[in-house]
Amino acid sequence: MQSNLTVGDPLSLEHIRSVLIRLEDTIIFDLIERAQFAHNPRIYQRGAFQGLKDIGFEGSWLEWFLKETETFHAKARRYTSPDEYPFTSGLPDPVLPPLQFPKILYPNKINANPSILSFYVRYIVPRITRRATLCLAASKRIKGIVGDEEHEDDGNYGSAATIDVEVLQAISKRVHYGKFVSESKFLENPSAFIPHILKPNRQKLEDLITKPEVERKLLIRLRAKAATYAQDLDLAPDNSSNGVNGNGVKSIGANGSLVNGNIPKIEVDGVVDLYESYIIPLTKEVEVDYLLHRLDGLSEEDVQRLETKSGA
Repeated sequence: MQSNLTVGDPLSLEHIRSVLIRLEDTIIFDLIERAQFAHNPRIYQRGAFQGLKDIGFEGSWLEWFLKETETFHAKARRYTSPDEYPFTSGLPDPVLPPLQFPKILYPNKINANPSILSFYVRYIVPRITRRATLCLAASKRIKGIVGDEEHEDDGNYGSAATIDVEVLQAISKRVHYGKFVSESKFLENPSAFIPHILKPNRQKLEDLITKPEVERKLLIRLRAKAATYAQDLDLAPDNSSNGVNGNGVKSIGANGSLVNGNIPKIEVDGVVDLYESYIIPLTKEVEVDYLLHRLDGLSEEDVQRLETKSGA
C-alpha cells in the first residue's frame, strides 16, 4: 500500500489514522493469502537450499526473496520515501531521479525490521498456517506418508515467500509509521516531551503517546474486519440454509468462527493477537526510540525555542 506524502499534511492525525486503517486491510488480506499454504519451515532456514548456496547466498529462502524483491524496489526509488524501510542492506541506488519529499521526520536511523522478521517467522507464520498444515498432514496420511514427513511442507516455496514479503513490508510500514505519530505529537506540545528526552525516561514518554481507548477501539475494529474478511460470502439469499441471515450472509460467532460450521479462511484470534502482542508494542518502541533521539544535534537555544513555541 502506497501513501502520498507530497500532498496535504502527512503529520496530521487524520492523515496518519487513514493510513493506519488502510494498512489494517492490507495486512489482514495478506495474512489470509498466506494462511492457505502450509507452514513450509524450510524456507525460513538458512542454508536449506543448495541452489542458493551454489550462487553464494547463505541466507534463507525468504531472505533471498526479500533481497531480490527489494533490489528491484530500491532501483524504483521505493526506499527514498520516509515511510518505507528495507529488510535488506546494501541495496542499489535508484535509477529514477529522486522525488522531492517535504521535511517530515527528524533524522534518525531507527529500523525495527530485524525484530519484525524474527517475530513473524517464529510466531506468526506457524499460527496462521496451522490449519493448512494439519490439512496437509491428513492428506499425506491417506497416501501412507506418516511421521515427520506428513507435516509442515507443501512445496509451495515461491508462493508462500511472495506473500511473506508482502506481509512483512506492510507490517514494517505500519510499525515505522509510529515515527509520524511521535513527530506529530511532539510538535503539538514539545514541552511535555523535552524533560523526559533530556533525562531519558522511556515510561514517561510511552505514557504521553499511549491512548488506551484508541487501542481498545483498534482491536475491536480489527476483530470485526478479520471476522468479515475471513468469510466466504454467499450473497445469493438462501433462507433454508442454517446460519444464513436475511441478507444471505453467514453469521459470525463471538470468536470469529462461522456459526453454521463453515471454517473461516484465517483464525481471527491470531490476527488480533498479531496486533495486540507484536505490532502495537513494537510500534510503541519505535515511537519512544524516535522521541529519545528527537533532540539529537540541537543546541540549548534550539531546545529552548521549542519549549517557548509550545507555550506560545
